[in-house]
Amino acid sequence: MEIKGRIIHVMPLQSGIGQVSGKEWKKQEYVLETQEQYPRKVCFQVSGNRIEQYPVSVGDEVVVSFDLESREAKGRWYTDVRAWKIEKSASVARGVPDMPPMPNDIAPFPPMLRPMTCLSDEGLFRRRIKKEMPPYDRDRRGISFLWRFST
Repeated sequence: MEIKGRIIHVMPLQSGIGQVSGKEWKKQEYVLETQEQYPRKVCFQVSGNRIEQYPVSVGDEVVVSFDLESREAKGRWYTDVRAWKIEKSASVARGVPDMPPMPNDIAPFPPMLRPMTCLSDEGLFRRRIKKEMPPYDRDRRGISFLWRFST
């Protein structure tokens, strides 16, 4: 599974020695906030050598690949979000802004073939419309504006 968002909190590093195995362990937890209409906060953990492999700090935009794992202890169930890969977003990692600036020599919209004019069937342009428009268009009721290309 994957989730994308911004790191908003880094929890303290936890470490210890396993009771059964006697081996040293360590884990780091992070809180990620998604960039959606209704943002969600997700706490995930990274363990072992992946902490150094994927260094993350507050404010980084990342894509986290993770597995969900649940376990039972004393009649209660606990669920962990365990990250196995963290990728920094390409735009943040390369220092590229989200949208490149537009060059000044390119028009934002293509030019029109001919300018448009708005002719009203009421008032000032009444004579012009009656002369130029065919009878079936000028006799319609309920149309207050007619758009056409100027010649």
